[in-house]
Amino acid sequence: MIHLLIGELKRTWRQTIRYPAEVIGGVVILTAVFYGIFLGSQYMAGPTSSFGNRLDTVVVGYVIWSLVLYIVNDIATNLQLEAQTGTLEQVFLSPFGAPRVFLARAIASLTLRLLLIVIVLAIIMVMTGSQLAFPVLLLLPLGTLLLSAYGLAFFIGSFALVLKKVQQVLSLFQFLLLFLLATPTEHWQGSARLVANMLPILPSTGLLRDLMAREQPLDWRIWAIALANGMVYFTLGTLTFRWAEKQAKRQGTLGGY
Repeated sequence: MIHLLIGELKRTWRQTIRYPAEVIGGVVILTAVFYGIFLGSQYMAGPTSSFGNRLDTVVVGYVIWSLVLYIVNDIATNLQLEAQTGTLEQVFLSPFGAPRVFLARAIASLTLRLLLIVIVLAIIMVMTGSQLAFPVLLLLPLGTLLLSAYGLAFFIGSFALVLKKVQQVLSLFQFLLLFLLATPTEHWQGSARLVANMLPILPSTGLLRDLMAREQPLDWRIWAIALANGMVYFTLGTLTFRWAEKQAKRQGTLGGY
């Protein structure tokens, strides 16, 4: 597995060097979209408005949304590209197995994506005056968030494996994720809070907002819920992907597009 991960890291780095315009364009687009939202909100609120720590909360939510969106789209996009180029069957014939190959590829691309997210976050903080905290403990909810996000990625990848074209599904997920991650569900009470804890990513998102925007200590009880949430969705996602792989092989449509 280590050799596979190293190989995918080299592959990702070479693609990045070969197509630097894609990287620069991604940074510019992410920054411009948020700044446009920020200016529009300022205009509607009036010149004397003060966002307070709500600005920090929105910044954290936007950055998490852009990261999760990339992760969720990653496996499905790779599957469609492999099917279009006719190399999908080679991936599934790998001795490592297709889930491990796509997971290693996703982790390799995540290292580059995290670097881009840090650059975008730094630019946004300078442009908006946002002040976020970066305690070491934020790595714990970030890890649970990645678990849950990769579970969703394998789930969406299952649709791509069976249906081949899932652009509309990805678009639907994009807006659904934006709605969920922009909503401060950590303030919900009663049955609504129970629902929020059961939905993917949301417990981890609330913890990250508390740590980075509100500078609150880590709630270990909520983190345990976030860990269980991430493990459940990652397990369900990988199991669904293996089921989709068997279905595609049974139907003889693994290498077709």
